[in-house]
Amino acid sequence: MATNTGMDEDEEFVTLRCMEDDVEDDAEDVISISTAEIYKWDLTSILTHRIVQIKANRNRIIQMSSYFSGLLSGSFSESCLDLVSIHWNAQSFLSVLRFMFGYYVEITSDNFILLYEAALFFGVESLLLQCQLWLREVTSSKDPLTPKLQVDALIRVWKYGVEHANDLILHLCTSYLARNLKWAMLCDSFLDVPYQLLNTCIQHPELTIDSEKFLCDAILLWLAANIRKNAIEDGCTGMLRQIRCNCLPLWFLAGKRRCCFFAEFADENIDAILQLAGHPSIDVGNICADCDLSCMQIRLTEFTKKVDLSGCPQIRPILLLSLLPPLYSRDIMERKKFKRPLLNLQYLNVDHLPTLTFEAVEEVDISNCPMLDLEDALKCFSKSFPSLRKLRAVNYVDFGTEKLIRLLARFPLLCNIDLTVDVSPLIPAKVSVVSSQPALSPLGSREFPNDDHCPWDASLSNMSRRQLSNITRLTLQGRSDIADSDLRKITKSCASLCYLNLNGCMSVTDSGISFVILNCILLRSILACDTYFGQESISALCSGVHNLEDHVEPQAKKPLHSFASKFHTLHIGGCMGVSEASLSELLSQTLMIKSVSLRETHLVDDALNRFPGCSLEMLDISETKVSSLALAHLIHRNPGLKCLKARGCKHLSLNFMDAEGREPSNLAYSSTELHSELGKSCQLEEIAVGWGFSFFSLESLKPAIRSLRTLVVGLGGSLGHDGLRLLPAFSPLLETLMIYFQVISDSLVINIMKTLRKLQVLALCYCFGQISSLSFQISMPNLRNLKLERVAAWMTNTDLIILTQNCPNLVDLSLLGCRLLNPESQDIISCGWPGLISLHLEDCGEVTAHGVSSLMNCRALEDLLLRHTGTGIPKNFIVLMASEMPMLRKMSLDICDARYGDFDIPDFSDRCFLSYVKIARCKLQRCSLDLHKLDIHKTPVHKETLLLVWDSKKLTRAVIKERL
Repeated sequence: MATNTGMDEDEEFVTLRCMEDDVEDDAEDVISISTAEIYKWDLTSILTHRIVQIKANRNRIIQMSSYFSGLLSGSFSESCLDLVSIHWNAQSFLSVLRFMFGYYVEITSDNFILLYEAALFFGVESLLLQCQLWLREVTSSKDPLTPKLQVDALIRVWKYGVEHANDLILHLCTSYLARNLKWAMLCDSFLDVPYQLLNTCIQHPELTIDSEKFLCDAILLWLAANIRKNAIEDGCTGMLRQIRCNCLPLWFLAGKRRCCFFAEFADENIDAILQLAGHPSIDVGNICADCDLSCMQIRLTEFTKKVDLSGCPQIRPILLLSLLPPLYSRDIMERKKFKRPLLNLQYLNVDHLPTLTFEAVEEVDISNCPMLDLEDALKCFSKSFPSLRKLRAVNYVDFGTEKLIRLLARFPLLCNIDLTVDVSPLIPAKVSVVSSQPALSPLGSREFPNDDHCPWDASLSNMSRRQLSNITRLTLQGRSDIADSDLRKITKSCASLCYLNLNGCMSVTDSGISFVILNCILLRSILACDTYFGQESISALCSGVHNLEDHVEPQAKKPLHSFASKFHTLHIGGCMGVSEASLSELLSQTLMIKSVSLRETHLVDDALNRFPGCSLEMLDISETKVSSLALAHLIHRNPGLKCLKARGCKHLSLNFMDAEGREPSNLAYSSTELHSELGKSCQLEEIAVGWGFSFFSLESLKPAIRSLRTLVVGLGGSLGHDGLRLLPAFSPLLETLMIYFQVISDSLVINIMKTLRKLQVLALCYCFGQISSLSFQISMPNLRNLKLERVAAWMTNTDLIILTQNCPNLVDLSLLGCRLLNPESQDIISCGWPGLISLHLEDCGEVTAHGVSSLMNCRALEDLLLRHTGTGIPKNFIVLMASEMPMLRKMSLDICDARYGDFDIPDFSDRCFLSYVKIARCKLQRCSLDLHKLDIHKTPVHKETLLLVWDSKKLTRAVIKERL
């Protein structure tokens, strides 16, 4: 509320005549106002005039402003004048006057500089203080998701601070950018950040980033845009040396070998990383000599909320260096005292080590760090990150359930754990096992052992349930070593469990899953695809939830709702042990479900028609017998559907006939009407279709796919020329496009490459029509994953070079049927995409005819498939690759390519980071076209596949019929 705005008749007045510098004092466009009526000021109208005359209380402005105090009450000649000319921006001057007369003035990023400069010039200390407080407030924001000062405004304020040598403004701006660099680099204005500001920011002690790769990306992005503008004072070397390359993920650093700014730094540090990864007990001093070891420390500040160390095989010694006080990394003598524990975490007594504490850290990701012992790492985290809430530790095969439960007691706030490993390809429902060692047998119901006979850890028996009550989300996907007894321990220890992911846990029985459902009363999501989820689990889901209030007598407790009625997520794809009737009964009770996966189950229309829910967001019915009519009715009731997967659903096509050649009656509802319902009701982000999908379907879907991010069109679908041509216009935000068995051409692919600039994943598989190298002469810097299967038989080494130039940032490449490639292709691939994570080459000429030495330059490979690529692969290839490639987890080979007809198999202890190996074997079959020739030609055809699968306990060898 305004104060002292009125003026008594006997008070002295002064007229302030305000105008811009370029306005003549005798201009005629004048408006007169008074501070007595300041509450009536209409600034929009007032500012339309060139000159503003304000009748103001002399004493008030003298009191509030040192400028007017000196001017009107001192010895200046103006002190006796009734009219004072003010050459200043009218808007900011009127705001200052309003403030001096007690009115609230809103400070924003748009007017801060004007108000600050005016307050400084006119000596309004209280307004100057308000401006400083505002800047402190907006630059001290700790929420990176809702920044209060945009980058363009930050640049303006910082430049003002530079021009006026204002240390406070410079400090606040620099620290703000340092704490929010990850957000800032995503803004368009980031490229306009001045060199001096960015350079100071990256050296600031409050620089806060999840991972060093964000800093590297930010610097390289800025350099690429500014080096042409001559905006860099001393070249790029100074900033690049601030990047701690030893803390970068291996795949990321390897990929930067092609960057003109960073290639030299990448080459220098890859060898150091591999040295640390291959020899975790190596002396760090050999790498950094006697220099400051800060280059070997991850960045941790009081503002750090997330720490992302994923993909860093060298992180073992670096992690502890980062958690020790600065004395131990800077003082050479102290460093020598702790030499052994610095390098080998297993020798540590963490409880007695003076580690630093970072209270703000809530999330840690140490996925794919093969040389890091998870148990040792968690001991460090428990002391340094006491507020840890989320832990992601993917692909730690050797970490058992007993260790998990024992160590969780160290983290009282931890509520989300992800211990995913690669799902074994040895899924009983999908493969035909010829032989296995140890033997595989179908798992049925099992009786749980008594508590007395369970191998409980000694510390677990003394652990209170209260200690682990915060665990709400647990992901164990792919852990085939998890058994029913492990589930029972987890259930007893994690009473607050709401989400459980058991996808691919093939040692867990139906009884084990049902036990979890019945005993975790807060469970709302279960993911059990490709497991033995069956009748017992469904019975548990359909059983009643009892009222558990203490004052209710046990005999008075009555079932209120089934467990299924409260579930939000149910994924049971591939669980063939569920009958049609039981699946129908289960779906009839899922009232609140949001995400359902029923792929490859006995799902029929009756079950889908009984589904009562209206909150569905994700639905996967791939490879089921659902019809268009049942699916359309469900979609009509669920307008919030964002993801639909319906590949392999032949009943969605009007051309489908049953076994007797008749068209089922439920196909009267056409697939076009189904897609019209989708178009009217939903806003899709992902869709996977096949049978029944056509160009007309795409037109019907147009309103629903404006924000589509992922499109997969499989067998049975037919987009046609017009569909593929119009697709970029219908879905301009596509990031993933995968098309199978479609008619394509150069013009269509070029149109896709030119217009879908956000595309990250492109798969063209088994398509018809003619395309050439012209299709890939469009630059696609955002493309990360490219799959060309049976569509690029024309590809030569020259074409491959063009592909490396136009798609330079690939990390996943799959080529099938490129028979013109030869051993030189290895050099092209390893030099063109040194950061590859996954490489699949099948039926690709003679790529490996002379060995595989060049491919070993792709040091970050995690997944490698080489089949029918030339008989030059040495016998020790699997063991060699496992030892030389620290990240390698999955390999697929063919005996046809073995130089000596076989491969050595690593022992359990020699597998390094390998998760599984697939070795296919072929047999020679006569070609029917050559039966009358003396020299009969024989073609290799698949015979069987040897599978080697490692978990935390054993190596499983199995021979299966399928070619995986």
